[in-house]
Amino acid sequence: MKIDLHSHSTCSDGALTPIELVQRAQQMQVDVLALTDHDTVSGINIAREYLENSNIKLNLIAGVELSTSWHGFDIHIVGLQVDKDCDIFLQRLESQLAERDRRAARICEKLAKCGHLGIYELALEIADGAQISRNHIARALVQKSICTHAQQAFSKYLGKGKKAHVTPKWISIQDAIEWIHDAGGQAVLAHPGHYDMTTKWLRRLVAEFAESGGDAMEITHPNMAADKKKLLQGIMSDNALLASAGSDFHFPSRFTELGRRLDLPQTVTPVWHNWNLATSEEGL
Repeated sequence: MKIDLHSHSTCSDGALTPIELVQRAQQMQVDVLALTDHDTVSGINIAREYLENSNIKLNLIAGVELSTSWHGFDIHIVGLQVDKDCDIFLQRLESQLAERDRRAARICEKLAKCGHLGIYELALEIADGAQISRNHIARALVQKSICTHAQQAFSKYLGKGKKAHVTPKWISIQDAIEWIHDAGGQAVLAHPGHYDMTTKWLRRLVAEFAESGGDAMEITHPNMAADKKKLLQGIMSDNALLASAGSDFHFPSRFTELGRRLDLPQTVTPVWHNWNLATSEEGL
């Protein structure tokens, strides 16, 4: 089976609606897809309802991606097989969304001091009811011709240490793992190869994640170099974690695409090893 356990829709900062996302998954011949929007599970029911009334054969996993703070780094933890209807979990997610709102407003205040007015309102319009993110703010800066492309918005204004950067007050890794477990899910360290840290710090991060009760880590990603995959696999094994694979899909491109180049080595135990995907849709 082709499995992709990390994707985003317009319910957070993805470019495709939940319906368009599952349609794209079908086009890319994905068999199992986790919808893991940032700090929200609002897209799950939309996608499931569509699947129930379509001919698309897809195992849809209820997921989420939580932002955490760790020694000055923004670390993302994916939750898989979460109970999207758990009241406590939904209340906890609301606190994360409130922090996203606060951060976005503060970023736009800093941009206004730089002479760039109306960015918050435009970003809200671009978000179109979804949770506002830095990606929406970056797109607003491009639309106003303040930046030529989104990456320039981050390198000039929104990135760490830049003019409009605001340090978020995210929860801890331990809290994120607890939230996910309390909602019946499995906690996965997202894209560890993407964090701007040394191998020594990466090993420390994975060790603390595992010690806090984390279940798995992503060890492959589209276009990841072979030596990086080998490093991540070794660190994963050293900490007795399960293996996960996800594209972190936000929009169709040649760099990140649903299900592309996500095969895991046969020597690892995948996070889905006991999900019984072929015979049951319970919990999916």
